[in-house]
Amino acid sequence: MKVTIIVLLCSLIWGNSLAYSQSIYRNRKVIILDAGHGGIDSGTVSEDGLLEKDVVLDIALSMMAWNKGLLDSKYDIYLTRNKDTLISLENRTKLVKHLKPDVFISLHCNHINETNIHGAEIYTYDSNELSLLYAKAILNKLNQDLNFKTRKPKEGNFQVLRETKEHCPAILLELGYLSNSNESDYLNDSQNRKALALSILMSI
Repeated sequence: MKVTIIVLLCSLIWGNSLAYSQSIYRNRKVIILDAGHGGIDSGTVSEDGLLEKDVVLDIALSMMAWNKGLLDSKYDIYLTRNKDTLISLENRTKLVKHLKPDVFISLHCNHINETNIHGAEIYTYDSNELSLLYAKAILNKLNQDLNFKTRKPKEGNFQVLRETKEHCPAILLELGYLSNSNESDYLNDSQNRKALALSILMSI
């Protein structure tokens, strides 16, 4: 049942930043997308200047757009940020604790000194069964749809995973290496980012 269209202005937590959903429906899966970094924190940077914070925000916004335009707002999707704003890790996890979503996905890009290393990978805090199911589903979908090289899920003691693990399945998705020229070129293309967004969304 359609209830209302809302904008969630969490001013007490996020100051001037915005976290919002497109609409609230009963009995629908709730997803929180966390576009990593933002503002003065650019994240990793490719050799030609592509910023991690821009890549992951565009993918998160594209997932919102696909959900609305292609899936007729099948999911309630919230963003920890919808613009180039730095949100603390603590405040990102506060949204999760408040909403208790069906899944929390933190979006990032990787970087390493060995420029030949490439591929997407996912971290979970521990061997939580549901978190691993989401991780494997996303990685399989990226490989099948886009022939994207993927790596086995790993465990990582990241704050956004550690502080959300008791509230929902939580994963941190590294969408390729900006230190690899082929993957940074791929991620620099807006159509490729839209394809990644669709693949992630459909895997859910």
